[in-house]
Amino acid sequence: MAGHLVLVQRIGVRIPIPEPKEAGNRKIVFFFFSHLFLSFMLYYSIMRILIVEDDYKIANAIKKGLSQESYAVDVSLDGKDGLGQALTIEYDLIILDRMLPEIDGIAICRALREKKYKTPILILTAKDKIKDRVEGLNAGADDYLVKPFAFEELLARVRALLRRPQNVADNIIKVKDLELNTVSFEVARAGKKIKLSATEFALLEYLMRNPGRILTKDMIISHVWDYDADILPNTVEVYIGYLRNKIDKPFKSKPQIIETVRGFGYKINRN
Repeated sequence: MAGHLVLVQRIGVRIPIPEPKEAGNRKIVFFFFSHLFLSFMLYYSIMRILIVEDDYKIANAIKKGLSQESYAVDVSLDGKDGLGQALTIEYDLIILDRMLPEIDGIAICRALREKKYKTPILILTAKDKIKDRVEGLNAGADDYLVKPFAFEELLARVRALLRRPQNVADNIIKVKDLELNTVSFEVARAGKKIKLSATEFALLEYLMRNPGRILTKDMIISHVWDYDADILPNTVEVYIGYLRNKIDKPFKSKPQIIETVRGFGYKINRN
């Protein structure tokens, strides 16, 4: 451990750490690894996207653009490898080219849906005829984008697909025994109705649409409050406290749902 620690290959950074010769240095090492652990937690809470595209320039351009939007992006350059990655790694979205070597995009889409794979799929293609679009959608794709396209349109479609929560059925979002109805604006835990203000409801809905993910204060503010809203430094903490008083504290025999991840933000526990 003398000198440097090499992080995992996907990050590829060398970070110097002190030799634990004294008690003070041991504390530094402890806090270093604690922060490193939380950093990994945050990294893996980011939305993960798989791009399956055999044109390296297009794939790399999309990856660069999405990475700048804070998504974690993997790239596969052929259909066989892409299908394997999709089945072994949990992704939040797949961007799938239609014409691929080894296995084409339509076949991949059908294979994934036959295995009850629920991750949203966006197909990219140069084929712009209606019958081609219908074939892609009938194969199980959630959206269809014709090449050439503007990155802004791709990004808008990506965001729209990622807003569709997989834990929603008939306008009801459910995490453990907590249920939120997006139409009637009713919230209940273990069958007991909970009255929330409009802001509390919006905050809880955002948390529940992202179960298991660490949401930073900035992310919460941008999704819950208007751009010109008067936000104080502790506004998020105050409203998280309001929610805890209503959905966690009255249910002491139940597992805590809202968790604070110190130094990063908050998340809804889904397990």
